[in-house]
Amino acid sequence: MVNYIPIVTTILAVIFLRHLALHAKAKPHAKYLFWWAIGIATYGLGTLTESIHAIFGWQEANFKIWYIVGALLGGAPLAQGTVYLLTNKKFGDITSLILVVVVAIASVFVLLSPVALPMDFDGRLSGKVFGWQWVRAFSPFLNTYAFLFLFGGAIYSAVKYARMGRSNKRFLGNVYIAIGALLPGIGGSFTRFGYVEVLYVTELAGLLFMYWGYQVMRKDSEVSVHAEQLAVQESV
Repeated sequence: MVNYIPIVTTILAVIFLRHLALHAKAKPHAKYLFWWAIGIATYGLGTLTESIHAIFGWQEANFKIWYIVGALLGGAPLAQGTVYLLTNKKFGDITSLILVVVVAIASVFVLLSPVALPMDFDGRLSGKVFGWQWVRAFSPFLNTYAFLFLFGGAIYSAVKYARMGRSNKRFLGNVYIAIGALLPGIGGSFTRFGYVEVLYVTELAGLLFMYWGYQVMRKDSEVSVHAEQLAVQESV
């Protein structure tokens, strides 16, 4: 039954995306909301491909899409939203361009790479079947970037709220998001060793924590400590 967990995760991602899309539409100048919405969309696409795999079995096209939206993109778009939240627009735009270029190049190589199924292939989703194994070198770079800004950014925000004695809800919300950001990365590490089922569990748990954190902060009327978020609040 573990293989069908991604179906539940995909449904949750759609619900989460709807909230974020409406939030971003109400605040069109908030680029961090735009990127967070993209991040949840790609998160949901990743679990959708896992759902397709669970129902219809292994397919090369579905596998490569899974690798692009999951292993390459992963939490990177979510992290990019945090970059815009914590830094200035110029830095956000530059890193966005770099991110898009790197993901585009890596995706082309993933699509072009031949697939070599071993004799003992068990049908699991794994980058081990790539004929060009070097294409897997892109994902650690992108995942490290995602970890630093998504997990690190949430921890930074939580500490900042705690030190300033501000909003307990925003502190807790950021802690939940940090936990949610950490869990899929742990699951992704297990995938490299062939235990993709661990990823299915951590993806669902991670999304639940991030959704919980988002909702906790959305319900808090306390003024944000981040300049970018504060500017958006004041413009409403």
